[in-house]
Amino acid sequence: MKIDILTLFPEICRAPLSESIMKRAQENGIIDLRIHNLRDWTRDKHHIVDDAPFGGGQGMVMKAEPIFAAVEELRGQISEKSKIILMSPAGHRFDQQLAAQLSREWHLIIVCGHYEGVDHRVIEHLVDLEISIGDYVLTNGAIAAVVLVDAIVRLVPGVLGHEQSAVDDSFSAGLLEAPQYTRPAEFRGWKVPNVLLSGNHAEIAAWRKEQALERTKENRPDLLGRGD
Repeated sequence: MKIDILTLFPEICRAPLSESIMKRAQENGIIDLRIHNLRDWTRDKHHIVDDAPFGGGQGMVMKAEPIFAAVEELRGQISEKSKIILMSPAGHRFDQQLAAQLSREWHLIIVCGHYEGVDHRVIEHLVDLEISIGDYVLTNGAIAAVVLVDAIVRLVPGVLGHEQSAVDDSFSAGLLEAPQYTRPAEFRGWKVPNVLLSGNHAEIAAWRKEQALERTKENRPDLLGRGD
């Protein structure tokens, strides 16, 4: 899988995506991740990427020219179809199902918004999908892009050490994950539930399903009934 990130702040993406599972995925050749500075596709000596909005208003708007130039060059390097994503608070809300869908793509080009947004012609004529990671506003889209890439990459086959890990994650089955425990079996008088020590896999599976449902009812009742 190939992923290109276009941002004004490459280091925001580079550091977290160069550690742990993301680092191993790249070292093992499962993921080809490239992080680019959008200013490299400007044509003026000052590398200007933004301008004042037509019609007036607060802030600055990211210009269309460098975004189109960057995406078209990167897309031209790939023979397979590329999916162009814009990180934007006005986009579709990101969730585990969308992460799974995007993990099956061959090539992602992720454009990180900034300032007051991007020239709308980028959205109308270049971008395939606008994505928001939540109903709040961040300083810039690079932070959101890191979240997006991490959630997607861990679902790519071969990235996680145990493939069942992704299947058992919260949200994958529409419920939150069941509680997890490890040694010691007793800590400060708090004991691990006996069923987890029983060795009875059927009972453990039933307990985990019940606990997942209870946690979802308590913490995220909005998730229940979505599949109905």
